[in-house]
Order: sequence, then structure tokens, then C-alpha cells
Amino acid sequence: MTVAPPHPGSPRTAFVLRRLARAVVSLAVVLVATFFLVQLVPGDPVRAALGPTAPPETVEALRVQLGLDLPLGEQFTRYVGGLVTGDLGVSVTSQRPVATVLAERLPTTLLLAVLAFVVAAVGAFPIGVATAVSAYGGRRRTIDLAVSGLLGVLVAVPNFLLAVLLIAVFSVGLGALPPAGWGGPANAVLPVVALAVGPLAYLARIVHVEMLRVLATPYVTTARSKRLPPRLLYVRHALPNIVTASLTAGGVVLTGLVAGTVLVETVFVIPGIGSTIVSSIAERDYPLVQGLVLVYAALVLAANLLIDLALAVLDPRSAIAEA
Repeated sequence: MTVAPPHPGSPRTAFVLRRLARAVVSLAVVLVATFFLVQLVPGDPVRAALGPTAPPETVEALRVQLGLDLPLGEQFTRYVGGLVTGDLGVSVTSQRPVATVLAERLPTTLLLAVLAFVVAAVGAFPIGVATAVSAYGGRRRTIDLAVSGLLGVLVAVPNFLLAVLLIAVFSVGLGALPPAGWGGPANAVLPVVALAVGPLAYLARIVHVEMLRVLATPYVTTARSKRLPPRLLYVRHALPNIVTASLTAGGVVLTGLVAGTVLVETVFVIPGIGSTIVSSIAERDYPLVQGLVLVYAALVLAANLLIDLALAVLDPRSAIAEA
């Protein structure tokens, strides 16, 4: 059975177009804000890149080469024009195209974020469902309170603090895992765990609350009165009705993971765009900062758009009505 494509005038098509328009507008706002805000950072990026002993003639020549001697409005026009052709500018510090730097660093960041998301999703779903089933109807109230309290604590712990703790325990104390670097599977364990624990706890709480809500609905009560086996009761009647809320929360987690890689990559010295953006800000590398922030914004907006489209497919009436 094939699904017909949405009619050009259908509500689903209008929903998709609205979401795309919002993403484009948001990206444009980020572009303008990033370009002009980095200009407020004190200091000369060319002088910072060449060092305090560089001759003034060399500094001025590099400034002209990078177009930093032009009026701000003309610099912005040239920057936007370059974006249309895929040119993100040239790094002041390394003298390399920003697009090249991003192509080298972006796969590492994406891999780290995706691995952390998979760990968070795989761990959160069974924990949330099991604790909800256990606590339903006031049963095992103590266990429910203990698990909820633990999840709340894990949500509140910053990932960079957890990263330092993991290094202290598993690298310095036990010597079981490398404290920094990126390359083999052993290098990925601690950063992925540090990045995934908070989102896992957050998702588990969402799944827990939604599962309790679904278990209290009349249709589940009716299914239970028919003495259906637990497998059918939970898998067929309960779980499908928590997908929408879980997917929405998953979208929030995914976008947070993309942004959260900044500190984790810095702590573990991972060569991704997170650690690169920290060093580029310290070095006042305007073109690199602009390119990195723009890529981060595009990734977050793309994740949000994919979640919105998935919701429109899984639950079209509610998703389109709330758009």
C-alpha cells in the first residue's frame, strides 16, 4: 500500500511549509546576530593571530587580505554572498577556509552527539516504563520516590562536572579508561556517558510521567478489565500513546546534545567543533566563530524540523493543529 503525497493545498503541506519558513527565518536571525555581535568582542583578531611582535605592515596586509579593512556593512554583504556559494570565509588564525575546518571537525561532534542520544534513548525508555508500571496505583511508592529523586539529581548535574568526576574515578583512580583524546572505542566511553546521563534522566522522567498518565486512561482500564496479558496491555494499548510526548522530549534532548558537546569536548580534548569554538573565541577568530555558530544553529534547527515532521506523520491532527 502506497501513501499518496500531500496535496499542495493540504494542511500537512501548509504545516511543512510553515516549519520550513520558521527555520529559514531563525537561521537568518542567527546569521545577523552572530555577525554583528562578534564585532563587539574587544581586541584586534589579526593582531591576536600574528602576535604582539608582528610588524604593523604585516598586520595591515593580512587585514586587507581578509577584508577586515572594509566597512562593516560591506563585510556583511560579502559574507552573505559567500554563504550562497558555500564560502564561510577564512580563519584568521590558521589561514585555512572555515568550511575545511568544519569538514574536519563536524563528523566527530555529530558522532559524539548521536552516540549519546542513542545511549540516552535506549536507557531512558525501559527505566521510565518499568518505574511507571511499578508505581502505578500507589504500589512500591518508596521505589518510585527513590528513582524519581535520583533522576532529578542526574538531570541537575552539569555534564562538564560529571565529565570531571568520571575522569577522576575511571581514569585517575581505576586507570580503566583514557582521560582524553579521540580515536578508539575506549576514548568514546567517558565522553558519551558524560553527555548522555543528564538527557537519559530527563527522558526517563518524561516517559515515566506519560506512562502513568496513559495507564490511568479509561481505555487501558477497560483493557485491564478484560484480563489481557501484560505484554498486550502495555505494548499494544499503552506504549503507542506515549510516542508523541516521548518524541517531542527526544527532540529537545537531541538539540541539547548538539549544543552540549562544547564543554564535554573541551574537557576530554576531543577535536570536534565544540572545542574549536572555545579556542576560536579565545583567539578572536571572527570568521571561524561565525561559521561554527551558524553550523550549530543549522544543526539544532534541522533536528527540530525533523522532529516536527515526524510528529506530523505519527500524529498529524494534533501536530498540525498546534502549529
